[in-house]
Amino acid sequence: MTESKYRWGHNRRFNSYTEYFKKEFGERVQKVSIDAGFTCPNRDGTLAFGGCTYCNNDAFNPSYCQPNKPIRQQLDEGIEFHLKRYRRANKYLAYFQTYSNTFASLDKLKKIYSEALSHPNVIGLVIGTRPDCIDDEKLEYFSEINKDHYLIIEYGIESCYNKTLEKINRQHTFEQTVESLEKTASKGIKTGSHIIFGLPGESRLEMMEQSQILSKLPINNIKFHQLQIIKNTQIAIDYKNDPTDFDLFTLEEYIDFIVEFTSQLNPNFIIERFTGEVPPRYLAGPNWGLIRNDQVNLLIEKKFKEINTWQGNNYDSKIKNTL
Repeated sequence: MTESKYRWGHNRRFNSYTEYFKKEFGERVQKVSIDAGFTCPNRDGTLAFGGCTYCNNDAFNPSYCQPNKPIRQQLDEGIEFHLKRYRRANKYLAYFQTYSNTFASLDKLKKIYSEALSHPNVIGLVIGTRPDCIDDEKLEYFSEINKDHYLIIEYGIESCYNKTLEKINRQHTFEQTVESLEKTASKGIKTGSHIIFGLPGESRLEMMEQSQILSKLPINNIKFHQLQIIKNTQIAIDYKNDPTDFDLFTLEEYIDFIVEFTSQLNPNFIIERFTGEVPPRYLAGPNWGLIRNDQVNLLIEKKFKEINTWQGNNYDSKIKNTL
């Protein structure tokens, strides 16, 4: 086998989540999404109403995810669903994806996560939440789980700019994001993050400059999403009223952008996804047609090769220039 020239130990030109998982577990491990009935503080009136302007969870929630079903039932149905597609998977991560999955009392969190971890095929948790829905007491609890199970807490960063966070009704600041990431990492817990490109009011330069801002943060895994205008959201109304406030990407533009962004990104970050995908029936704005994520990934990897770059190529150059 040819030795990889990249620090992540394989020959793909980015630090691939798929390859990381193979190395971490030695076998296929599949995520099973769970809807535990959480909400968000910008939805229920704690901070605001309506939630994030771009959010419609129905667009990505699997059919078996229903908050009225017990956690164990959702896991069983999710595993059955995935077995039809991924027959090799024997171990699973319970993925608490919908809304803010730490926005509850510690007692409630213990009950929910203990139930998930009691499933014989579940080896860990992926917990999606907001940076303002975590505290020291909860992190102490999660650090105990982390001793015996795989655990990652995914924070919705979405943007590094407070002007954008305010515009999309996040109701937290980027400074809160940094604080939560640092606190989580200090407990030895893996951190994940989500970033959206194309949010209203952001220029392409501002989007690109986030590569350097993010690269300084204690992030293990990262997911990228191109903004998609989803039906029945506030952002669909905003886009209809003023499309000039949005700099949305064509497919070709996005491929060029994300390859350059990745070349400037910390090479230690594990990239889980380059793009988001929702069923076409949910889309209310410009879109890329019926092309699937795996096809887009192939085009992105082709572009890496065409221009002979890779994750961290320009990040490393910038670090060297400051020494």
